[in-house]
Amino acid sequence: MSGPSARVRVREMALADCERVSRIRVRGWQTAYRGLMPQHHLDAMDPAADAERRRALFASAAPDVVNLVAEDDGGEVVGWACHGPYRDGEVRTADAELYALYVDDGRLGTGVGRALLRESVRRCETAGHPRMLLWVLRGNARARRFYERAGFVPDGAEEPFEVEGVAVPEVRYARPLGG
Repeated sequence: MSGPSARVRVREMALADCERVSRIRVRGWQTAYRGLMPQHHLDAMDPAADAERRRALFASAAPDVVNLVAEDDGGEVVGWACHGPYRDGEVRTADAELYALYVDDGRLGTGVGRALLRESVRRCETAGHPRMLLWVLRGNARARRFYERAGFVPDGAEEPFEVEGVAVPEVRYARPLGG
């Protein structure tokens, strides 16, 4: 089922999910960031190489970094989110950060992203984080609308994310948690 009423189940990611998560992540970059960063960088992204990095990251992740996947009714992984403590440089703070959220491009608008974000927020509230922060490319209007509908607002912080010598501006969003 892939329409707006599609049901998804959010669960903790397993090592075996890394390959599918990488395909979703790479395709997400290639789709969402087209025109926002150098196209040759996007074209050169390799899901197999990303999966290898993802397996290494997964195996060495700190216990407070949470990787979640969304499965459809058939058990196919259709989205991925990762959150943990907010990183201010190398220092982890009391706030939470949504590090990543990607949905299979054929499932955009079906509730997969909302389910992943809702579970990430719930877990961060349960962990006692006062707020959740995230970074989004300034030009990624679709993602910005998604986060704004979920109660996130830009907090004024911006920084360039550099891709092959090209500055790609990011905007930080924040949402209070727990009340």
